[in-house]
Amino acid sequence: MTTEMLERRTRVLGPNVPIFYDCPVNLVRGESVWLWDADGRRYLDCYNNVPHVGHCHPKVVEAIAEQAATLNTHTRYLHEGILEYGERLTAKFSHDLTQLIMVCTGSEANDVALRMAQAKTGKTGFIATDNTFHGNTSAVSQLSTRRPPIGGYQDHIQLVPAPDSVRPAGGSLEEQSQAFARNVEAAIAKLEESGHGFAGFMLCPTFSNEGFPALEPGFLDPTIEVVRTAGGLILCDEVQPGFGRTGTGWWGHDWMGFAPDVVTLGKPMANGHPVAAVVTRPDVMAAFRGAFGYFNTFGGNPVSCAAALATLEIIEEDALIANAHDVGAYALERLRAIEHPLKAEARGLGLFFGIEFLQTDGSAATGFAGRVVEAMRHEGILMNRIGRDMNTLKMRPPMPFQRDHADLAIDTLEKVLERTPL
Repeated sequence: MTTEMLERRTRVLGPNVPIFYDCPVNLVRGESVWLWDADGRRYLDCYNNVPHVGHCHPKVVEAIAEQAATLNTHTRYLHEGILEYGERLTAKFSHDLTQLIMVCTGSEANDVALRMAQAKTGKTGFIATDNTFHGNTSAVSQLSTRRPPIGGYQDHIQLVPAPDSVRPAGGSLEEQSQAFARNVEAAIAKLEESGHGFAGFMLCPTFSNEGFPALEPGFLDPTIEVVRTAGGLILCDEVQPGFGRTGTGWWGHDWMGFAPDVVTLGKPMANGHPVAAVVTRPDVMAAFRGAFGYFNTFGGNPVSCAAALATLEIIEEDALIANAHDVGAYALERLRAIEHPLKAEARGLGLFFGIEFLQTDGSAATGFAGRVVEAMRHEGILMNRIGRDMNTLKMRPPMPFQRDHADLAIDTLEKVLERTPL
């Protein structure tokens, strides 16, 4: 069955379409933090942040079905749904972030954010880290470093070394904050000298795709000052840390302690329904609306808004942010207690945690981390890996994840680590 499906997949979808695991999982059903394959085997989902409030949450399913049976159209007609959701969502932000554009994907949201910065500043140069991902459009792929764009990176883009808590820039964790800011300052100078000018710096406030390094609130303070002095905008990609995953509040930028100019949202926003958004200040929105005739047919449609509103309400009703704080701290404590010769660092924030592995010579234990992920899949635990060298285990489960789920995952991980060849 698996071989046949893989052959059909290549025939229908084309070559090199990403897929997890050497022996892929054929999923047919999900509920809360659990998934089932076609053979009836159950898996604990320690990876997927899209079903933010749990796979197939009945309240979200009901909201989608009820609205789909009533009306679904675009935002060129008046509809209460987008207004109610927009008011409820923007109430979760501070820093005068009171207006939004709803789109369908995080890639679209980040693309719009770039254009907002261009409209506000009149400049076209952008900065990101050298180990990140912000989406698939032509514009944001210039900021994403998994594969270089065709023709290479354009000269209106500057990439700075990403933070790293195992091998910090500047030689120490204490110095890294200033070293990061100096690199951003140098990148701004290059953009100004090239004639593009500096429009904005796009970043994830917890540097999730960079391997979620162990940083402290305030780490970005010197960088924020550099960006503000240069007149650029802070474009904050909250697709992964947003909606309470950090366990410290709604947004990663609040935990880190800075005020972004634009915030982008995506995957977890409607529990699997394709919804994303850009949230910003009125002055930035006015500049964007004056410069671009932007319209998104599906963004903000009534069904999407119903799904997003139900998701928002569940986060509050089920106290999922507090749960992320409690369970995340518990899981991280257990990960830190694990002893293994290749373990470099256990780290995490809320329901986003893992372990980085290095060889005894200090090089990345990429192959070992890959073998662990594959073994965990065969033990019924779905997780993955991340980082510049893909040597960090990545555990990012749905928000209803409980302590007993963490115990199951980490008990299994301890057994797998014992028997996985170095």
